[in-house]
Amino acid sequence: MGITPVMLTGDGQGAADQIARNVGIESVFAEIKPAEKASTIATLKEQGGIIAMVGDGVNDAPALAAADVGIAMGSGTAVAIETAGITLMRSDPRMVSDAIRLSKQVVMTIRTGLFWAFAYNVIGIPLAAMGVLSPVFAGAAMALSSVSVVGNALTLRLWRPQAND
Repeated sequence: MGITPVMLTGDGQGAADQIARNVGIESVFAEIKPAEKASTIATLKEQGGIIAMVGDGVNDAPALAAADVGIAMGSGTAVAIETAGITLMRSDPRMVSDAIRLSKQVVMTIRTGLFWAFAYNVIGIPLAAMGVLSPVFAGAAMALSSVSVVGNALTLRLWRPQAND
């Protein structure tokens, strides 16, 4: 997905390195305190890019708040869930990629809806103002515009998670 994962953990260096090797994470910050997690997030943000933080505990809350996008696990502490912008319903870190894919699909759907609403108005309003369209037809076109935008949004119901990477 073009994402560079970084592990920030209060756990010991040996345990963190072992987990990182198992899941393919190259950059590991271990044995760090909650405030250090937040400052590490700030440093990573300064290097550019969008920073997402995944966490589940009280110790993760400052980093979740500091990140561009905070993602909490559903079984996490109340403070982590309240601090994060996104909460996964299950405590499966593999769901993060699904959340990212769904977010991208939502943005694309919103843009498509805005395009069609704008197109209807760019065409319909001048035609109605010039008297080319009757008020009845212009009203029907406006209703059709709303129906097409809602119909486009409903296509999100068809979205399904991919097999995890």
